[in-house]
Amino acid sequence: MQKTLSVRIDEDEYEFVKKLAEEKREDISKSVRELVDLGRLMYAIESYRKGKASIGKAAEIAGVSVSEMIAILPRFGIQGNLEYSDYLQGLENIKKAW
Repeated sequence: MQKTLSVRIDEDEYEFVKKLAEEKREDISKSVRELVDLGRLMYAIESYRKGKASIGKAAEIAGVSVSEMIAILPRFGIQGNLEYSDYLQGLENIKKAW
């Protein structure tokens, strides 16, 4: 389900999003959604890198699976730091899937 959100942004930011949308030949709303998705991913990666989030929590923040998060991290120069609890969480997720 989609929700409508109204936000106020600086004129420079608006012009950036507008230009991005024009370059991609899409509406501004779609560009904003893509930037929010990218922001979620960057926030998740940074949280993981700083040790503020486990791999599972980072994946949850980013809205991707743990295996996708594990594959994403090296693209940003971050090595996985899987802990025993991450493996246990993975086993629990497998049990739930069965």
